[in-house]
Amino acid sequence: MFAYILALASVFSVGLAVQDQTCRPLFQLGVVETEGGSVQGTNVRLGLRRSMDVFKGIPFAAKPGTFEKPKPHPGWTNTLKATKFAKRCLQKSMLQTSSFGVEDCLHLNIWVPHGLYVSSNLPVMVWFYGGGFLAGGSMGPNFFDNYLYGGQEIADRGDVIVVSVGYRVGTLGFLSSGDSQLPGNYGLWDQHAAIAWVHRNIRSFGGDPDNVTLFGESAGGSSVSYQTLSPYNKGLFKRAISQSGVAMCPWAISRNPRNVAEEVAVKVGCPTDDKMVACLKSVNAKKLVMAAPLFVSGSPDKPALNAMVLSPVVDGDFLPEDPVRLFHNAADIDYLAGVNSMDGHLFTSQDIPAIADKGNITVDDVTALLRFYTKDKGQAGLEAALAEYTAHWGPSPSQDQVKITAVEVGTDHYFLAPVQTAIYLHAAAAKSGHTYSYLLSEPSLLIGPGRPYHTWVGADHADDLQYVFGKPFTTPKAYGDAQRDLSGYFISFWTNFAWTGDPNVGKSKVPLTWPKFTCSEQKYLEINSKMDRTSVGQKMRSRFVHFWTNTLPNLPSVKY
Repeated sequence: MFAYILALASVFSVGLAVQDQTCRPLFQLGVVETEGGSVQGTNVRLGLRRSMDVFKGIPFAAKPGTFEKPKPHPGWTNTLKATKFAKRCLQKSMLQTSSFGVEDCLHLNIWVPHGLYVSSNLPVMVWFYGGGFLAGGSMGPNFFDNYLYGGQEIADRGDVIVVSVGYRVGTLGFLSSGDSQLPGNYGLWDQHAAIAWVHRNIRSFGGDPDNVTLFGESAGGSSVSYQTLSPYNKGLFKRAISQSGVAMCPWAISRNPRNVAEEVAVKVGCPTDDKMVACLKSVNAKKLVMAAPLFVSGSPDKPALNAMVLSPVVDGDFLPEDPVRLFHNAADIDYLAGVNSMDGHLFTSQDIPAIADKGNITVDDVTALLRFYTKDKGQAGLEAALAEYTAHWGPSPSQDQVKITAVEVGTDHYFLAPVQTAIYLHAAAAKSGHTYSYLLSEPSLLIGPGRPYHTWVGADHADDLQYVFGKPFTTPKAYGDAQRDLSGYFISFWTNFAWTGDPNVGKSKVPLTWPKFTCSEQKYLEINSKMDRTSVGQKMRSRFVHFWTNTLPNLPSVKY
């Protein structure tokens, strides 16, 4: 013990000597030089032998023009004190009655962990937030004083650099006229600009520009998917993680953007002819934001998630073709993707409120939901869907059976089948890239006596976020040991993947081996707090995936 103390004292004496020579402690970066100028963050002590540099609000591009691609930032003269979060990108409030945020929002945040020496050549993980391409942000608290996307736990436990990024959403990020006049995808271009900035500058922060991993959830997961498919990102990152969202999700791509553009034009007093785009560009940004179509509560015959119409488009540029034909661009990217077991619960509960308030629902509610999802195939589509989803009901299905089926329909249609499609296409096109698939099945924390959810509710949409970002460690009183275990598993798998492209191999121990996904075996890992050797599955919900990806599309379409 005495020898250890002497050795530690020796290390600190060396640290003091370095501090005298360089005016900074041994375990912090101090002032960092970037292409825009000098930046200085905040150093946080995590313990005797660990610390972290946190940089907030570094601009990676200039204030964007309305419906323009991002441009390089002009830079700054004095050292930028990167100690406060920037403001979110301009967007509608949750109640959709006002707006908040700013146009000058293309900033990023960086967490850099250190041991006894300043870190160098660390893997980098770049985070894209969700919010349906309509809202969201990684700048400061997400609700009340709770900052969900803090990178400290991931960075510290996995020994990686974490970067979170701001990008335009809603009208300013994704409005498109469907042609070259207003091509859209401005939010995706913002993300690309941030990725390119990280590639050019992260070495100054101790990161390895040749080992960058993108990760994101929901619309952020779909954004990650789009970034892997675009030809503009070649060589800028090495790995990618999509949580509950890919480019194939029906809500993640707009097939008829012109209709939405004309609706916005009418609301702001612009014509819908060849003068529409010029007029839209002259309109006040806040007015444009408020003109976005309302996201309304749904019903079985008109689901709420279908109202998310401001999404990426096939623009012939960032996305040269339909996403299903662009997987050759991801052939050398390691890809990890998956869903939550009841991703559809949050949304189906809006369409059928009795699911949320524990009232009774009818078979007709499920039928109406399936009729909407299969409407392009008419009666034949509906009958095929009913045959698949009610086969296990028997003559008198229970309320729980009917409700679970409704949630499964939403989960499969909006999330699970599209994500499995993307995973399969990636594996089929892969050259050096590896593919991994997962299903989070941890029961929701909102079930139990006095809590709002039914006891059968599994992992709802966004339930994964708290575990990925280590909330059970930062707010321990709100969680138990099982949730801390699960959070540790997530961080270990995710950061190992960032280190090596293999979630099993890296700096962190994992509870079991996660097999690769191949087109022949289609293995996946079921993630929860009680994982064991039975947690490896095969061909996730293959019967229902086959229905949405093969049976239904091959039925003849109905003309209206």
